[in-house]
Amino acid sequence: MELNDIVIEFIGTDNYELSPITDGLINTTYLLEDKDQGKKFILQKINNHVFKQPDVIVNNHLMINEILRSNNYQFQIIEPIPSLTQKLLLEDTNGQPWRMLSFIENSVTFLTAPSLPTAFEAAKTFSYFLTVVNTEQLPALEDALPNFLNFEKRVADYKSSLKNAAPHLREKAKAEIEITNQLLSLPDQWIEMEKNNQIPKRIIHADVKISNILFDQNHSPLAVIDLDTMMISTILYDFGTMIQSYTNTTHEDDGSAQNNFNPEMYEAVKKGFLFYLKEKLTSTESDNLDYAAQVAIYIQELRFLTDYLNGSVYYSTKYPEHNLDRTKNQLELLKGLREYLGV
Repeated sequence: MELNDIVIEFIGTDNYELSPITDGLINTTYLLEDKDQGKKFILQKINNHVFKQPDVIVNNHLMINEILRSNNYQFQIIEPIPSLTQKLLLEDTNGQPWRMLSFIENSVTFLTAPSLPTAFEAAKTFSYFLTVVNTEQLPALEDALPNFLNFEKRVADYKSSLKNAAPHLREKAKAEIEITNQLLSLPDQWIEMEKNNQIPKRIIHADVKISNILFDQNHSPLAVIDLDTMMISTILYDFGTMIQSYTNTTHEDDGSAQNNFNPEMYEAVKKGFLFYLKEKLTSTESDNLDYAAQVAIYIQELRFLTDYLNGSVYYSTKYPEHNLDRTKNQLELLKGLREYLGV
């Protein structure tokens, strides 16, 4: 099916308007307006090079939604919407899967936290979301991204990319490679804690950037979105990536950023994250929050650099040095965090 056929299969009319939403790094997303019904939806092409089993993320999404509904979840829930033939996924002529999701009117998103109160509310919202989904018995979520949080593999992948990179890429990233190599042992403690079962397995969102919360016009949270990466792992990752997302005073594409870590934002996010979770975390989890923030930023930097050295085949890029600029930005953020923590 062509794109027009897919739209008609979902909404039953060719009287529609598609507007691209360009914030995402992985999937291709559109705002779809059904002109006949006056309704809006999210239409999304799932990147099946990343999500190799798209049906898994759909099933996980449905399972998480059911947990939220059964626990009187207070925010709005994004619902997968079936086609006219009751299919949640449709394939185009290239074998790419498409889905349609509910759209929340009068909502806004932020690429960076606009204020300390908004950052606190966002972190508090994720704290509540994680509290609700982590019931006494973990559901049978399937792994949509095998090895996504396998940090040993992330390090090994980086070393392989460094070994096999084109010489001109290694030369351009020379300074970043040197800093990265100096910090290569940073994830070791995390890896050991997981191997020794020192940190409990929990349901995590795994992509808790501030752009994955919808806000109303007054910056009050409306919904947690993008449940594709939901998995069972350590909640330390969600805290760490929250810090990686919220405390950056610049966009992650800004390779010239200086002093881009905001310590006040760090404390606001930490307070919000602990709002509902403080009494649920183990002492090991609580004691390693600051460490988790460092590791999460470092791993994201490592992934950007790995992709750059591989020729930028994973993340969407707009120019040749895009992933290198992202790498520089994350290294500057990590530098600021470590200075603030005194490590």
